[in-house]
Amino acid sequence: MSYEWYDVLGNIGVCMILGCYLLLQLSKLDSNGLLFSTFNGVGALLILISLSYEFNLSAFFIELFWLLISLFGIVRYLLRKRESAT
Repeated sequence: MSYEWYDVLGNIGVCMILGCYLLLQLSKLDSNGLLFSTFNGVGALLILISLSYEFNLSAFFIELFWLLISLFGIVRYLLRKRESAT
């Protein structure tokens, strides 16, 4: 088994998602904040890139929805911020 550049990206993505979850549980990160959704989204995207080289359907689906939910959180955050500015 070889360790390729896309494996590195996937592992960085996993660390980002797990790090967000840990910081959330330690009350160091707000689940409604931009940083939480952004790090989760980028983490999921990096894992999806890795999966494009070593495909796994179940992992692909969970990461795709993780990315979509994170994008939803980012949009919600931006809309709330725009509302509070007016």
